[in-house]
Amino acid sequence: MLEITGDLIIAAEHVGSTSIEGLSAKPVIDIDLVMESYDVLPEIILRLQKYGYEHQGNLGIEGREAFKSQQDDGFMKYHLYVCPKDGKGYLEHIAFRDYLRTSLSAREEYQTVKQQLAGQYRYDIDAYCEGKTAFVHSILQKAARK
Repeated sequence: MLEITGDLIIAAEHVGSTSIEGLSAKPVIDIDLVMESYDVLPEIILRLQKYGYEHQGNLGIEGREAFKSQQDDGFMKYHLYVCPKDGKGYLEHIAFRDYLRTSLSAREEYQTVKQQLAGQYRYDIDAYCEGKTAFVHSILQKAARK
């Protein structure tokens, strides 16, 4: 992806559970490609489409554009997002990741929440994700006060 969009992005961030040492996670990496502003998004979309990525829009999350690879590119499973540097989705990804990286108690609590939900919603990923929402919001509030 960096070979495709490198001159249009200012950073690439590993976010999500796999970016937090010691936290159980599905074997799926979340990657945020950070752009200066939405001005460059049309060019990013065109370039990624040429390499088999489908632009999926923001999937209901402001400040985050999702892309899905339409082919097996030899990498492990991943979610690719393109975000403006001041976009809500990106800022929340970073705040959540960084808070859990520095708070053992929050990381352990999140681990417990995830394990309970995984057992309860083993075959319902939407319910699993929805079940994490209250915890995620509580961490974002704590991170904002920090």
